[in-house]
Amino acid sequence: MWKAKWNRPLHYLGLLSVAAILISCSTPGGVRVLKLGHGLDTSHPVHEAMLFLAKKAKEKLGGKMIVQVYPNQQLGTERELVELLQIGSLSMTKVSTAAMEGFAPEIKILGQPYLFRDDAHQARVLEGPIGEQLLAAGEKYWLKGLCFYDAGKRSFYTKNTPVEKPEDIQGLKIRVMESPTAVNMVQSFGGSPTPVSFGELYTALQQGIVDGAENNPPSLVTSRHYEVCKYYSLNEHTAIPDMMIVSTKVWDILSDEERVWLQEAADESAVYQYKLWEESVAESMRILDEAGVQVTYPDKEPFRKEAEKVYELMKTADPEMYALVQEIRNY
Repeated sequence: MWKAKWNRPLHYLGLLSVAAILISCSTPGGVRVLKLGHGLDTSHPVHEAMLFLAKKAKEKLGGKMIVQVYPNQQLGTERELVELLQIGSLSMTKVSTAAMEGFAPEIKILGQPYLFRDDAHQARVLEGPIGEQLLAAGEKYWLKGLCFYDAGKRSFYTKNTPVEKPEDIQGLKIRVMESPTAVNMVQSFGGSPTPVSFGELYTALQQGIVDGAENNPPSLVTSRHYEVCKYYSLNEHTAIPDMMIVSTKVWDILSDEERVWLQEAADESAVYQYKLWEESVAESMRILDEAGVQVTYPDKEPFRKEAEKVYELMKTADPEMYALVQEIRNY
């Protein structure tokens, strides 16, 4: 994976220029400054949770640790931010676990369709040994997971026609994240998966580069994609959490006390974020209704049946991952 970065000189030079800016930020007076970049809008509940994390870290360390939060892709796209963590030029970022699979393959398990029975099942898995294992999966790639954030359930939204059954996806260009798992999922429904940066998606929808996308209600609202897509079909095919990660190159230079307090701040922010998320989903659905978006609740069983194609392929192509799927389903 790391070698591939050297095959993109312009992209790499862009990363180096951002890295130079970040590295130049000093920590005067013995205050530790950690820079946290992400791609979400400031009205997003996950952004609010990151501000809460910053507040708690400052309180716990008596002002000797400051977490500076940079939203809206100010420091780069999601992938670029993760790459900056790998070289130690950025301290922290929030990343979708779907995007993390490009850096720590084991995490792709969380992007599988209809993996969890319900919210309680997902919470038990993520808070237990499997969750701990997945948070640690990126450490050999210089990426340490601190906690999971709730990112709700992802469903399809489209421009021209609603998605009532898997057949309605056939022939549609559906934006997906840079995730082989997401690509396989859309293909299992007969769609044409099209990776597009989230920051470029509004324009891609307007221009017809894609016919639709898939995401949770708060992201649909804060991105204002509902201005273009008037059909939202809550088939809830995946429940992919977000992950707060820190560069191991930064983590390794923290004192034991700093690590303890930063981890506690992250854990507390996760509890806070889950509450915010629930409130945000309710408010987002109200906004979508007022905006005239046609929200439908299709039968999920046909989607589940088609999604089993993903698991059948996994059974032979990746038996270890399939065994983990079975462990999660039986948890």
